[in-house]
Amino acid sequence: MDNKIYKRVIDEANYIINTKKTIREIAFNKNVSKSTVHKDLHERLYYIDKNLYNQVEKILKYHLQIRHINGGYATKMKYKKLERNDILVSKDIGIDLGTANVLIYVKGQGIVLNEPSVVAVSSETKEILAVGKEAHQMLGRTPGKVKAIRPLKDGVIADFELTEAMLNIFLKKVKGKGKFSKPRILICCPSNITQVERNAIKEAAEVTGAKRVFVEEEPKVAAIGAGLDISVPSASMVIDIGGGTTDIAILSLGDIVTSKSIRVAGDLFDQEIIKYVKNKYKLLIGERTAEDIKTEIGTVYPESKKGKKTIRGRDLVTGLPNSITISSKEVQEALKDAIYKIIYAAKNVLEETMPELSADIVNKGIVVTGGGALIDGIDKLLEEELKVPIKVAEDPLTCVAQGTAIMLDNINLLQK
Repeated sequence: MDNKIYKRVIDEANYIINTKKTIREIAFNKNVSKSTVHKDLHERLYYIDKNLYNQVEKILKYHLQIRHINGGYATKMKYKKLERNDILVSKDIGIDLGTANVLIYVKGQGIVLNEPSVVAVSSETKEILAVGKEAHQMLGRTPGKVKAIRPLKDGVIADFELTEAMLNIFLKKVKGKGKFSKPRILICCPSNITQVERNAIKEAAEVTGAKRVFVEEEPKVAAIGAGLDISVPSASMVIDIGGGTTDIAILSLGDIVTSKSIRVAGDLFDQEIIKYVKNKYKLLIGERTAEDIKTEIGTVYPESKKGKKTIRGRDLVTGLPNSITISSKEVQEALKDAIYKIIYAAKNVLEETMPELSADIVNKGIVVTGGGALIDGIDKLLEEELKVPIKVAEDPLTCVAQGTAIMLDNINLLQK
């Protein structure tokens, strides 16, 4: 090989390693044609220094510069002998599309995203200004030109366009899709929703560029994520208390036997606290304050937790800012009606269950998952009312996402 060409090839290789430039930028800076740089880096360098060649190829693959070369395709080059990187490999993704939070699991990486289901939008231009945690910070604090919106309500899509945009942004954030590959997505929905609502959830995932979308019911996935073996001919029961819905299901032989979904969950708990403070203290508080009360001093079992919290809001009488102190006992009173709706729904499911399955539940108990499982005293109250052992899942917030991980490992079963 000519010494001049040899020097040029080595110089180009070192230049791309040090600067991480693209083929186009190297050609421009070195004042040579792109085809010459391609030939240097994809053919000549391979015979000069294979280690250097491999380093260069890794950089070029990330730039996605392997397209037409001198009238031929890149696959004709030595590049086809190299191992393809993740850009070319289809990913399997599990999505817990919750009313309160979105969790995304990527196969081989674990749970890579856990952010609030909130989108901040300009009311004038309809431009999306923020999503997730950043948008959640804006709830109740936006000027007139900005709206912080929850695109999902009661477990189903309330605003399709915003849900689609939110999913797109989240998938880009976790690098869930590449130009040469489309992911397979497993997305979860509440049980007992209509076919129209189910199709909307599936379509929201499809328009993000998925190769194939699987839709599974949340209580089934949550049960798997909580470590229950639902494949055996024995009953397992799960109560999944989310943000928009509570899903109650009895499972056996890999599927749901009896289930019920009610629109009583974390969001309604917040509204009940807001209503209680408004009626008793004539003080208007926001959703974020109500959520803080619920998580910090909230309880549903008498005398289970004794705490107090000072909260601030707008006095409905004077119209001025004011503060009051609320106790755990008052929160228990505020949440009582909502919690008993969940208890009544669980009793209805148990009443519809076959005797043999009921016997299994008495022996194995009920597992509680979802964010609502973290409310103090919920296990004690359910055990007292339902007369069966109650166990809160080890990590109730991520049970659905963990369940998608297990199901994606057996994606062939989903395809059937």
